[in-house]
Amino acid sequence: MKYTQGSYPVISKTAIAKEIYDMTILCPDVAAIAQPGQFVNIKAEGFMLRRPISICSINKEKGTLRIIFEVRGNGTKELSQIPEGGLIDIIAPLGGRGFDLDLGKKAVIVGGGIGNPPMLAVAEHFGGNARVISGFRNAAAVILQKDFADTGAKTILCTDDGSAGRKGFVTDALKEAVAAEKPDVIYACGPGVMLRRIVEIAKENGIKCQVSLEERMGCGIGACLVCACRTIRDGEEYYAHVCKDGPVFNAEEVIFDE
Repeated sequence: MKYTQGSYPVISKTAIAKEIYDMTILCPDVAAIAQPGQFVNIKAEGFMLRRPISICSINKEKGTLRIIFEVRGNGTKELSQIPEGGLIDIIAPLGGRGFDLDLGKKAVIVGGGIGNPPMLAVAEHFGGNARVISGFRNAAAVILQKDFADTGAKTILCTDDGSAGRKGFVTDALKEAVAAEKPDVIYACGPGVMLRRIVEIAKENGIKCQVSLEERMGCGIGACLVCACRTIRDGEEYYAHVCKDGPVFNAEEVIFDE
């Protein structure tokens, strides 16, 4: 896992929803080696532990990374105060395994809540050969719909309360999408309960599937062992670490808690 640490300029910053921020960072050395599905670990001033944030989009020509994060505590609140033109201290790119984008030609891409940003880079790769299913609590939380549509992918928006798009869960939309046209692969990121059902749907239909797991992290490089997750390796249960062994795993590797 090759990564670097440095302070880089934030060249754009926008609040795109309540307590959700969109930043573009100029970091050519990081962008050159970053892959969809990896993440950055950001230092928040005054806090010991860094905050892991998924990479939303990579522009290797411009040398930029785009990240989108939600304010969930004092640390991410501090990150949200970094101004446009200011410097951001990151260790990146992290994650021993990102998404494998060579698993087929047609993909269904599923994101739940703040699990949507890392799926944009996947959609950019597949373009018109992708269908993107995004789920949010309500209309106020919806983000990235134009960005997904601009990739050429067909987009399906779901909200829990029906205030935007269709009412219901992404898993219901996924079942319909798979029945209408079976894809080669499903990629997903979001809450564990959502991922577990997506993996079941993939298995029931004989579709390859990769999932990006969300776990609390400390160091982000595999030293602190905080982000352990239950997986299967060579037929036996094995505790992998999301930061080093993932964050992306093949569906059949993951043991989801009941």
